Amino acid sequence: MAHALLFGAAGERHLLLGNEAIVRGAIEAGVQVVTCYPGTPSSEVPDNFYRIAADGGFHFEYSTNEKVALEVAGGASLAGALALTTMKHVGLNVAADPLMTLCYTGTPGGLVVLSADDPGCHSSQNEQDNRYYARLAGLPCLEPSTAQEAKDMTREALLMSRRLGAPVLLRTTTRINHLRGPVVFGPLEELPPAKGLVKDPARYVPVPAFARPMHARLLQTLERLRSEAEASKFNSLSGHGRLGVAASGVCRAYLSDALDELGVRDGFKVLELGFSHPLPRALALEFLKGLGTLLVLEELEPVLENDLRVLIQEKGLQLGVVGKSGFLPRNGEYTVALVENALCSVLGETGPKKRLCNQEPGLPTRPPNLCAGCPHRATYFAARKVFGDRAVYSSDIGCYTLGILPPLRAADFLLCMGSSISAGSGAAKAAGQTVVAFIGDSTFFHSGLTGLVNAVFNGHDLLVVVMDNGTTAMTGHQPNPGVEKTALADNPHRVDIEAVCRGCGVEHVLTVNPLKHQKTVEAFERLRDLPGVRVLVAREPCPLFARQTLGARPKTTAYVTEACEGRGRCLNELACPAIYRREDGRAEINAQQCTGCMLCVQICEHIKARKR
Repeated sequence: MAHALLFGAAGERHLLLGNEAIVRGAIEAGVQVVTCYPGTPSSEVPDNFYRIAADGGFHFEYSTNEKVALEVAGGASLAGALALTTMKHVGLNVAADPLMTLCYTGTPGGLVVLSADDPGCHSSQNEQDNRYYARLAGLPCLEPSTAQEAKDMTREALLMSRRLGAPVLLRTTTRINHLRGPVVFGPLEELPPAKGLVKDPARYVPVPAFARPMHARLLQTLERLRSEAEASKFNSLSGHGRLGVAASGVCRAYLSDALDELGVRDGFKVLELGFSHPLPRALALEFLKGLGTLLVLEELEPVLENDLRVLIQEKGLQLGVVGKSGFLPRNGEYTVALVENALCSVLGETGPKKRLCNQEPGLPTRPPNLCAGCPHRATYFAARKVFGDRAVYSSDIGCYTLGILPPLRAADFLLCMGSSISAGSGAAKAAGQTVVAFIGDSTFFHSGLTGLVNAVFNGHDLLVVVMDNGTTAMTGHQPNPGVEKTALADNPHRVDIEAVCRGCGVEHVLTVNPLKHQKTVEAFERLRDLPGVRVLVAREPCPLFARQTLGARPKTTAYVTEACEGRGRCLNELACPAIYRREDGRAEINAQQCTGCMLCVQICEHIKARKR
């Protein structure tokens, strides 16, 4: 499918993931530079660009973090290239500094920032609504509701940004990124090569004397963008009557289904906003006139609701508004059933409401867990053997955060990407507690380095464990600066984690294979009583990555001997998902799940290894 995105002809119809549709839209616009830091639910966008970059005629890179990604794309746009930067919603917090300034300087070549929000916290530590960034920074905001719109809006956002010289925010949500839908391809644009930066310090160097007129120009640009929103094909007004519904983003799709299922489409006047900021005031006023009640549907915050309330108050209109201030939630995803219930409430119907899917009782759950053979489990197991509950465990963002689960219980607090070292330093300094800070290899390069430098410079007392599994595992095995091999090729410019740590001033740096249990325990014990900042690099490839990319095939598997007494140490202390309890109480190992890591063999005399 990746190369169909690149070479598919106009008029072709494909069933695409929302993220794939975004890629096609950027290619149709003639994108020239694509940067990212991977983060679910956005990850498939850069992954597809990565696969086709060699044939695509554009530059693609996995940047070390979102701030760097936006700065690279911003610099490319200042030099005349059409650029796209992708990230998940919390990544925009990291990139907020250059974002605010790029809105002042403008982006002559064109620049779109994809922010993939995550209502429901499917894979995130919060549910923030990044439409607020559009208001804060002065960005136009587009919100697709279908795969076709994901493609079309990406294309139009890039071309509009290039035409107006202003960055654009494309705000998606998990449901849009990961839906599948039919997409009709459009024609491919061919842009001239970037001509380079035209020197104009008054426009591009925001010292205070220049920044003040930059802000004035930004406000003027927003008014021009309001005219774009008024005429946008992504905004529409339909229906008639005293009851109105305004919806943005994926809620437009839920609304359409709900109106059809209830058979009440003729009972509502509907305003759909795909180009939601700046608010198309004239279109909104036409919609509001004559209404007695307005229902506003949006995830997550009352952003559109507040915009409409201001307009209602400003024009002295008399109508009731129902939204977040009424009975609709400010957290979690909406559903068709939730929208149907909201419509029924506005209609005044008192019949039985539909049960929401998350209210169904008795459904089985599948909680997340570290995979069978995951080296992180071995690292945590060794750490707890040495420190137990006597240490405070500072965690970070990655699949290793699942170390919070029992019996490992190796995550006591977590703030954000890269925070385990800096927040761990503060916790250790405050009360003199022993702190072990866990951080993944990709996260270490993302934003752990600054915390490490700070810890060394300020004399903190901290044991840092860099859990190097050779890839960015949580988001889909994307490369990072420390990997030896990627899905497509070897990494010729590998950055050495140990050398970096020593270069930052860390005197005690050890490296272990965490699957060698006793050596790992000894390394923890050696570093435990040393003062200052010390680093343990626990290096062993992610087993999924090793199989898929490195071509590794386990030659052995573990099995439980008949001598097993059912004491359950392997289950109660290790809890590898390949191990389960039989009806007679004895442990058993699923040979299909076992990766041959042999950690369990090292902790129980009744578990042995054999050839596959």
